[in-house]
Amino acid sequence: DRGVVVHEVLERFVKTRPTAETRAEARNRLLHIARDVLAQETPFPAARTLWLAKLDRAADHFLAQDGKHGGTALAVETVGSLKLDSLDFTLFGTPDRIDRLPDGSLHLIDYKTGTPPSAAEQKHFAKQLLLAAAMAERGGFADLGPSDVSKISYIGLGAGEKAVETDTTPELLAADWAKLITLISRYLTRATGYTARRAVFETRFPGDYDHLARFGEWQMSDRACPESVGPEDVA
Repeated sequence: DRGVVVHEVLERFVKTRPTAETRAEARNRLLHIARDVLAQETPFPAARTLWLAKLDRAADHFLAQDGKHGGTALAVETVGSLKLDSLDFTLFGTPDRIDRLPDGSLHLIDYKTGTPPSAAEQKHFAKQLLLAAAMAERGGFADLGPSDVSKISYIGLGAGEKAVETDTTPELLAADWAKLITLISRYLTRATGYTARRAVFETRFPGDYDHLARFGEWQMSDRACPESVGPEDVA
């Protein structure tokens, strides 16, 4: 999987960063790591050649984004977790990278081999990095402690060399956290069914539960008809 290979390359690049290096030295080091990872993880010569060429094209864009804000990487592929208040539910998250910026705030970064989500997509669909930022503010990444998060960024490493950066505020992150608590609270009520195709961004892709929901025998525009499948529940 190309995405797994690219993430491994960038993880090694960040973890082995020397105290000082020029842009040219960083570029050479990145591509050297890429060759090593591809040799270990990709058995097909044609795929190795193609994926290395794509990384070579994306290298300058990545390095420009890598040093844009002068941050220091504190965590790479680190799993965080946080229990939701008053709920028997724990949220886990693994940002690709967490940087400490010069002002002391955190910057969460996610790498995308495809197209990064736009600001509108993040508002309605792509909540992962925003929720990880809310976790970080609440101490969800134990080694970092509770910290202000001022930015999240998606860095695209595919065609187009796109990056989407969002300045975060405590109010923005608190609002998304409250929405998550409301959503999980609803799902923890037995009378609430689990919707097979909820908030679908693109209908051209199949859902993970379409086969169980027998999607195709009904349409998204059909009116829902709730049916009791167990004892009466107290809302």
